[in-house]
Amino acid sequence: MRDLLNPAMPFIAVTVAVAAGLVLSWLLRRIVLRLNRKRPGLRTASRVARQPLRLALCLVGVRAALGLTAAHESWHAAVDHFLLIGLISSLAWLAVAVLLILEAVVLDRYSVDVADNRRARRLRTQTILARRIGVALVVVIAAGSVMLTFPAIQALGAGLLASAGVISIVAGLAVQTSLVNVFAGMQLAFTDAIRVDDVVVVQKEWGRIEEITLTYVVVHIWDDRRLILPSTYFTTTPFENWTRRQSAVMGTVEFDLDWRAPVEDMRAELRRVLADTDLWDGRVGILQITDATGGFVRVRILVSAADSAALFDLRCLIREAMVTFLQQGHPESLPHQRWEKYDGGTSSRQGLERRPDRGESQLFTGSLEAVERSRAFSGPGEEVFEDRDKHLAARN
Repeated sequence: MRDLLNPAMPFIAVTVAVAAGLVLSWLLRRIVLRLNRKRPGLRTASRVARQPLRLALCLVGVRAALGLTAAHESWHAAVDHFLLIGLISSLAWLAVAVLLILEAVVLDRYSVDVADNRRARRLRTQTILARRIGVALVVVIAAGSVMLTFPAIQALGAGLLASAGVISIVAGLAVQTSLVNVFAGMQLAFTDAIRVDDVVVVQKEWGRIEEITLTYVVVHIWDDRRLILPSTYFTTTPFENWTRRQSAVMGTVEFDLDWRAPVEDMRAELRRVLADTDLWDGRVGILQITDATGGFVRVRILVSAADSAALFDLRCLIREAMVTFLQQGHPESLPHQRWEKYDGGTSSRQGLERRPDRGESQLFTGSLEAVERSRAFSGPGEEVFEDRDKHLAARN
């Protein structure tokens, strides 16, 4: 009987080890979910770790079982080596799964579906990049560990895992374009230059940051095109970030009109249009003449909105309303190129008798908000100017 059981002992031990690994993985997952029962999203996120956890525990049990029951067998060394490689791979898979779970938990906690989501978008961008960097490190460490199991290439594996070896490899390859983009991607993530969902203007295209990877950035253009740029573009080329500090922006609508344009009537029409729309955020609504050359006067309307999308629609609305207003009520103000004899009539002097409301015609003066706005463009102050002069004098 003992002669029959001895050859079967490794198979029996392996079966028991696999069963024990499956039961233990089930218990561990139940315990983790019980301890975090206040986080319902963790149950869904933790599913990615079930298979690697089962595989790792089963491989640990199988190695231990064969070591106890078949250590003297000729085939044990080769099978044990194969199981060791599988165990390293399964542990790497499990580590990647844990990183994915942590990412899901963080992203679920800091939602971007709120009005003021600047901090959430920053954490989202940094979390995604950190997960990708972590996955890359796990793969490198796993590959080096597998190399260490082969005596012929142990030196290569040890050099890959050693900190000095890793630094020298990265420094030596950093001159390559791909790794330059990798370092640029890390810089973008942790210097907070751009975040996922930031509204930007790159290469004269308006869109939002849809994805940031270690090597490239995907910009979702307003017309549903995707502009894919290397990470180095955002570290070496100037670009516009419309949501760097806040989403509220200002924009202009310009008209080249005849000198008889009714400026005060246009201001009244602008007030009416702004009062009737929810696109305007109530901060800025100003009409000014910014130029008067070449036979035309340039009328510029400056308005503000809560975000760039609302601003686009608001500018279009004002442009259409003003064009209709001038066509129907003041066709003489439309652009003309002509020669005419001045008859000295009084119609042109009637507009001069109406004094403009300075509070609605000036951007940087005439109201408390305008004065406050002008302070942002008055420079750092006299004390800073004096310090700079002293510094220059000391250098000379």
